[in-house]
This record gives sequence, C-alpha cells and structure tokens, in this order.
Amino acid sequence: MSNFASDNTTGAAPQIVAALAEAMAPETAGPAMPYGNDPWTEKLRARVNELFEWDCAVFPVATGTAANSLALTALTPRYGAIYCHREAHINEDECGAPEFFTGGAKLVPLEGAHAKLDAETLAAAVTGGGDIHHVQPAAVSITQASEKGAVYRPEEVAALSEVARSKGLALHMDGARFANAVARLGCSPAEITWKAGVDALSLGGTKNGCLAAEAVVFFDPARAGELGFYRKRAGHLFSKGRVLSAQLLAYLEDDLWLANAAHANSMAAKLAEGLTALGIELLHPVEANELFPRIPEAGRRALQAKGHVFYHYPAEDAVRLVTAFCSRTEEVESFLADLAAGLGKTGDAGRADLRQAR
Repeated sequence: MSNFASDNTTGAAPQIVAALAEAMAPETAGPAMPYGNDPWTEKLRARVNELFEWDCAVFPVATGTAANSLALTALTPRYGAIYCHREAHINEDECGAPEFFTGGAKLVPLEGAHAKLDAETLAAAVTGGGDIHHVQPAAVSITQASEKGAVYRPEEVAALSEVARSKGLALHMDGARFANAVARLGCSPAEITWKAGVDALSLGGTKNGCLAAEAVVFFDPARAGELGFYRKRAGHLFSKGRVLSAQLLAYLEDDLWLANAAHANSMAAKLAEGLTALGIELLHPVEANELFPRIPEAGRRALQAKGHVFYHYPAEDAVRLVTAFCSRTEEVESFLADLAAGLGKTGDAGRADLRQAR
C-alpha cells in the first residue's frame, strides 16, 4: 500500500523534528527573544546568504500560500497585474489569497506546455500599460518545479527575466518544490534564481521534510519594502520565531534539503520506469517528484482496492503521483505489482517488465 497523493501527506524528517525539539526545550535552549530576534533566525539568515552566495532578506512564514502572497504583495501594487501559468498554484489552489493580500492585484493566467511559461508567450501577453482603465503590468510568477513536475532550466528563467525586465516587471518564483528542481538540475541555487533574474523566491520546506516552514527570500533587500509589516498583519510573524527558523536551519544544514529531494526524485524515476514498462503513458516529463500517468480505469480500481492513495484528474484522464523524501522502494514496487495485476499483466511477461524496470 502507498500514498502518492502528495508530498504533504508525509510527516517530518527526523533531523528537523530533533532540531525543533532541541530549540524549544527549556533545558537545552533556554529563553530566546521573540519575533525573530533569536539565534536560530540569525543563523538562518547567514545560511541562506551562504547558500545563495548573496546578501538576501529572509522572512520565515508557516505556509506556502503566505510566502507566495506576501512576496507578491511586496512586488505588486493594488492595481497591478501578475502574470502566471493558468495551472499555477497561486491561480488554482490558493483561494484568492494573492488577490486578497495584495489588496486587489489581478492574476493574468497564461498557457504553456507542462505548466511552464515561456518567454514568447509572456512577451505577447504583457501590454504596454498606462491605460487608466486596465490593471498595470507589475510581476511575473513562475513555479519551480511546475504543477506538472517540469523544471525550468537557468536559461529558461533568464529568458523570462529578460522579457520581464524589458516590460518593467518583477520576477517571483514559487519554490514549493525548489529543492526537487535544484536536485534535478545539479546547479547552484544562485544560478537558478538571482543570477537568472529572479527577484523573490518562496523557498519551500513543508513538502520536503519540514513540519510547517517556508521562507520568503528577496535577493534585493530593498525590494522587500514593507514586507515585514505585511507579514505581521497577515499573522505570520511568529511570537516564538525559532519555531520556524529552527526547522529551516536544520533543513538547509548539511544539505538535508537536497538529499531529501534527490531521494523523492529517484523514487519518481523508479515509478516512471515501472509504469513505462507496463505500457502506461506519461503525459508530462518526469523531472522532479510528480508523475501524471494515464492509467486505465481497471488499473485505478485495482490500486484503490489494495489501499493505494492518489488523485485522479478527469480533465486529462490521468492520475497524479507524488513521491516524497520518505517514500520507500517497497511502496513503489507494491504499487507497480498491484497495477500489473489489475491490468492482467501477472504472467511471465508482466513480471519480466517489472524486473527490467527495477
């Protein structure tokens, strides 16, 4: 039995749980000043600066929705337009939070293969601005990795940034699965962010081993503007700020974030190999930890009968499978074996297919 519904169905990495327990235990940590004026938050800022090879402004928050919405609030006026992919999380899954937090900025959804924006589409969509009757172009938001599991290469981000700069727009990156993208690309965090023209990053942790911790990272601290006040007003300035910072610090120390993501990616690759061996079509490239196979109804029913958990997307007639930092090889093999049985591929040919995939 497996649960591949999402990477937020998991618990937390033991290293992060231990770090949080140590940071909060009176006998080991003692008192610390509130609202982010603590040693953990200071160390976190230093670690983020080291990681990105730059002097960044770092704002820990508890959720990805808050990270995205607050970053865009700092980048966009109330009358602004934020260009994003139609399937972006900020457009489909955040209950209008970006519009709410910005005070009325409008999301402008665009199309693109595998839920990615491309420079040509963005350039064609952005109007010149200035007409008082229209929202004014203000920002672009891209998702790394995309909602379909595709990864932006540095040159793709740079091309989008070039268009954004030419139109006077800021570039935001929703990095809920940023670690999975970096692990896949093998590049430095700097190369895929500020060196490619990204102004602000929502650095995800919750889907990759943290309990509940994200961070808004601004590569030009001056552009963060009044984000500190926005965070307080939004209820994300924690009184015990070390609750967030201790998690993120443990997450980023010793490259735990990359090790976790690399494991999730490897489990997705193993699933992809097995599905392909069984003749299952994959609708999008498997570049991070998400897969979108078109599994026949008989196969879906057989999997569900065995207790496997996943989402079905009727619009594409596909299921979404998401692996995590703690996914096990046994779960992948169980899923593939039960699918093979459900599709009637239990003979020698089916077993040979699965052995080859392993």
